[in-house]
Amino acid sequence: MNTKQIDYCIELARTQNFSRGAENMFVSQPTFSYQIRLLEEEVGFTIFERNGKGASLTPAGQQFVSYLANMREEMKHAIEQGQNFSAKYNDNISIIMSVRQALYFLPEAIRIFEKKQPGVQITPMFNYGHGLEVFLKNDADIFLALSEQTKHIPGINVHKLFDSRIYLIADKNDPLAAKNTITEEDIYGRTLMVGGGSPEALRAVQQRLISSGKINYFNSPDHDSTLTNVAAGKGICLAPGFLNDHSGQFAWIPFECEECFHLVLCTHKTDNRKSLDIFIKTLQKLYTDAVAFPL
Repeated sequence: MNTKQIDYCIELARTQNFSRGAENMFVSQPTFSYQIRLLEEEVGFTIFERNGKGASLTPAGQQFVSYLANMREEMKHAIEQGQNFSAKYNDNISIIMSVRQALYFLPEAIRIFEKKQPGVQITPMFNYGHGLEVFLKNDADIFLALSEQTKHIPGINVHKLFDSRIYLIADKNDPLAAKNTITEEDIYGRTLMVGGGSPEALRAVQQRLISSGKINYFNSPDHDSTLTNVAAGKGICLAPGFLNDHSGQFAWIPFECEECFHLVLCTHKTDNRKSLDIFIKTLQKLYTDAVAFPL
């Protein structure tokens, strides 16, 4: 199987027409059809059901083409990254996190670092829910984590980064938005969005509030769904400060509680590059200096 056959297969699945598929790929129809047939012979099953010049995917073909499309996108990304890397850089440091806003100072850290180390590229990676798995497979050099996630993981170095408190998120027109701090009593009688894979510290606060019997709650599958529900007036929510994108769309008000989140950077013990150490220290300094910044 070659990339040309992959592209032909994806295009035929899209157009469901041999003539149009061949035209879009700038080849003759016999060449196009021949390559599709060779691909089917190689994989050992029928990808397309033929009907004149038309073609529709078989059940096996649907799964196969879905896989090919994902593989082609990954290949395209790998080529683009390789082109970027070969043109300017001689080394790369990848950092993986769940969401972009989790590291507010990352863009500034990259700017500062690349002035110090112009031959080293910083590659941000985003993977909600599986970042640790990617890191442990050595597919990322740095993993932004909660300290609780790093317990009992062998072969890693843990670098403290910053502590993030819990905030109440409300619509900007909500009366709660005018407060400087929110207490438990302030939200009695309100509906609290809960769930969505909340970290341990946040779950503890949510459960404490719910057990009071004075707060209604509504299960929400993830943070984006929660924010949508808040915007729709269905309730309010509590969230870690590191999820604040500082867009001003919502009011983020500090919630009065002892719980907070300890954010750390994990690296592999076997990775002793000086550039990695410089980048870690660059991020640490930015967060240490941000004394008045809401986290």
